[in-house]
Amino acid sequence: MALALSAILLLSCGWLLVGLGWSRQAPLASDLLLRVCLSVGFGLGIFSAVFFLSLLFHFTRLMLVDLAVLALLLAGFFVLRTSTAITIVHGAEKEGNVPAWLHRALTAAFALVLFAALYAAIMRTLAHPHGDGWDAFSIWNLHARFLFRGGIHWRDGFTPLLPWSHPDYPLLLPAAVAHFWTHLGNDATAVPALISFLFTFSTAGLLYSALSILGGRVPAMLGGIALLSTPSFIEQGTSQYADVPLSFFILATIALLCLNDNREQNDPSHRYPGFLALAGLAAAGAAWTKNEGLLFLCAIVAARLVGVVRENSFGNWMARARQVVPLLAAMAPVLLLIAYFKHSIAPPGDLFSDPAATFHKLVDPARYWAIIKWYVKGFFRFGHWLLIPGTLVMIGFYFAAGKEADPKSQAGIRTSVLALILTLIGYFAVYLITPYDIYWHLRFSLTRLFLQVWPSSIFLFFLCIKNGNDMCGADTAVREFEP
Repeated sequence: MALALSAILLLSCGWLLVGLGWSRQAPLASDLLLRVCLSVGFGLGIFSAVFFLSLLFHFTRLMLVDLAVLALLLAGFFVLRTSTAITIVHGAEKEGNVPAWLHRALTAAFALVLFAALYAAIMRTLAHPHGDGWDAFSIWNLHARFLFRGGIHWRDGFTPLLPWSHPDYPLLLPAAVAHFWTHLGNDATAVPALISFLFTFSTAGLLYSALSILGGRVPAMLGGIALLSTPSFIEQGTSQYADVPLSFFILATIALLCLNDNREQNDPSHRYPGFLALAGLAAAGAAWTKNEGLLFLCAIVAARLVGVVRENSFGNWMARARQVVPLLAAMAPVLLLIAYFKHSIAPPGDLFSDPAATFHKLVDPARYWAIIKWYVKGFFRFGHWLLIPGTLVMIGFYFAAGKEADPKSQAGIRTSVLALILTLIGYFAVYLITPYDIYWHLRFSLTRLFLQVWPSSIFLFFLCIKNGNDMCGADTAVREFEP
């Protein structure tokens, strides 16, 4: 019962926070699914921040703090919520005449893949209740137990005496788990397993619903199939690592930016900054999840600034400010939280522990070549597919279907693609200066880094190919095979 009440409280907080940035939409199922999936991630972010602040300020009655936060969100929802409708071109309006047999086949394939993914996730969770892999119990769940069981000594879990536990890692996942444990009164293994399960399928639901709104049900189903049939996505999603939660926040940031730009193209006079603010919160959530999220946050801000300068004249500074200020303002509170944790609680990271060695690594061409080779291999191997790599299938599909991005989403697509490229370049730079053996580091982390951007890559991929009846071959081509 306590777990169910906590889950309701989490979803309520997340729903209200998303509602502050959301305007009234047509009553489509995709809108509802998108908001529910976002509410899961944002709710877990709220839970983690509330728990961390409760520890800092020695609030012992956590339920009262949760209810106070819920009351504040509820008041803000009714006071600030806009009543003006926002126009978004829904994909259902532009799908065209997709052949009925093709639509039924895709629906059946999507349902089958979803059922298989659910079954595999449940079986893996039951087989590995403490998580599958070293990082699950030695980093994320260990940090959660220090937060929950440490009492006044909870800071002892973030000491340089435990370097193998990476005490400088951000706390979204451990603090959210400890929040639930506090309500339950014990550190039940079901909590981190359930949170991992929620993040996994909320990421899939977010991908499907955002694609359905912007591209239509056909690309949404194809995108869902591509993600849910990626073996490593289900493996990592149920391993109780933080890579899939990070991929959720990266995808949420990119999807919200595309929704914002689509809206502004349809209704330039409407200046409600809700989607931009939510995108900023999602990017901050990525930074509060893993150190790689900080890199993505910097990349999305840089890409947005480049896009704003490109799209607007230098004299139109008000237009540029409206495209950036809500994003940065929403990030600020979470960034302050991260800065306090990094400065006052966590020990320094080991990445720049030896400046002289770092310089020598930067001028070593052998390291560049080694990373390039692993990047190429990882591109084809990271998904753990059985026979044909999914990346090859999608490349072939791209050339078969053709490119036809929705002009109303092109600005968001350009920003997002640049942000992902900058993020991958940042990963490359980290490998250059890593204090660990470079081959060991690449072997055990590169596939997870690629997985962090994989859902967003699928999302952008299906926004950049032909929509509706043009997908999987044009309607005229289909008719050639009909009796």
